[in-house]
Amino acid sequence: MLELYYLIKLRLCRLIIFRITTSLTQGLILYIYFYLFQGRTHFEIFLLVNLNSDRIIIISISMSGNDMEEYIVKILDIEKVTHDVNKYKVERPDGYNFIPGQATEVSINKAGLKDERRPFTFTGLTSWDYLQFIIKSYEDHDGVTNILKTLKPGYELLLHDVWGAINYKGPGVFIAGGAGVTPFISILRNLKHENKISGCKLIFSNKTSEDIILKDELTSILGADFINVLTREKNKDYFYGRIDEAFLREQISDFSQHFYVCGPDSFVQNINSILLNIGASADSLVFEK
Repeated sequence: MLELYYLIKLRLCRLIIFRITTSLTQGLILYIYFYLFQGRTHFEIFLLVNLNSDRIIIISISMSGNDMEEYIVKILDIEKVTHDVNKYKVERPDGYNFIPGQATEVSINKAGLKDERRPFTFTGLTSWDYLQFIIKSYEDHDGVTNILKTLKPGYELLLHDVWGAINYKGPGVFIAGGAGVTPFISILRNLKHENKISGCKLIFSNKTSEDIILKDELTSILGADFINVLTREKNKDYFYGRIDEAFLREQISDFSQHFYVCGPDSFVQNINSILLNIGASADSLVFEK
């Protein structure tokens, strides 16, 4: 039963660090698991005590790398960005720092919702005295994002440890699908603030022009290096279709630079595959693994 439980559970994990299984004595088996899930390191101990052929006791101890860190913050302001995306301005705890591109798990400080954590990316400048999240609400199913959009300033959220693998390594091409642009917003804003935006390009795929997040600001930051692609709307101001090999060859001349990719899993896998096929090295690809 225990092994079946872990076969199911570990399928959800991004990386299993290691597992120890040892028989301490007859009828006493110790399982120790270390694994990564949603950017956090988890540690679990299971001790099986086989009392007889009919009775087994399972003693479980579990903890995760950020169980000790939890911050209560108030929502300061909520502003509409697109028809299904909102900008949330929240309090910043003392000493709470992040690197552009990183994220944290957020939950709503209400009974029944505190444990409903969801990963969201920081989108503000690192120098701001508040935190900002830009979050898409998915109206096709009930969930935390739909509850978030109903909240008002003054409501409380729970923040946890900072994590994330999309860190800026140098000028390059950012390729985003939909809400996958959010890790890039803080990176690009900070680069613009530090006058280091030169050499960066953003290729942004959305269904329609109404879905483009921060269109005016990103145009101001990147100018002609902000390229929009629409998959469900033909518009003379934007490219139409899906990002494929031909499109990337047309838009990119140097495949030895860094490539930052974020979006739905299938989008990331497809773009990475194309980039590798046309000359980019695996080391040049930066994405959430």
